[in-house]
Amino acid sequence: MEYVNFIISNPIINITAISWFVTQVLKVIIVLLTERRIDLERFVGAGGMPSSHASTVCTLSVLIGRTLGFSTPEFAVTFIFSLIIMYDAAGVRRAAGQQASVLNKILDNWHSPDNEFTEIELKELLGHTPLQVAIGAIIGAFIGAFAVL
Repeated sequence: MEYVNFIISNPIINITAISWFVTQVLKVIIVLLTERRIDLERFVGAGGMPSSHASTVCTLSVLIGRTLGFSTPEFAVTFIFSLIIMYDAAGVRRAAGQQASVLNKILDNWHSPDNEFTEIELKELLGHTPLQVAIGAIIGAFIGAFAVL
């Protein structure tokens, strides 16, 4: 119970969680507006516009900077990890999604009745474009800068 109280009473954790939540809700709204359909998987799924990874880590970094100072080791650690996470979201995970797309096309064209792999479809929406990461980072920095601690 002590751990639950720590999490609930920590404004940095709470505001960072709110940042993630807001960004995930925005994903659902954007799909609704652009594709005219409700896709609740966007609320929990990775990838898409805007990047909740970028939003979350930028909110955390800004809050740490505001609380402890922007020249502290704690801010430096969160800032560097934020850059790594955003690079991964726009680089490695995006490339994995592109590879999944190619593999799905190969499997779609592999028409062997004995082939057990034709039923598998790999998840393609894993990462983000640089624009999705940038928009997520802006949202996160904004939330971190203006949230009441």
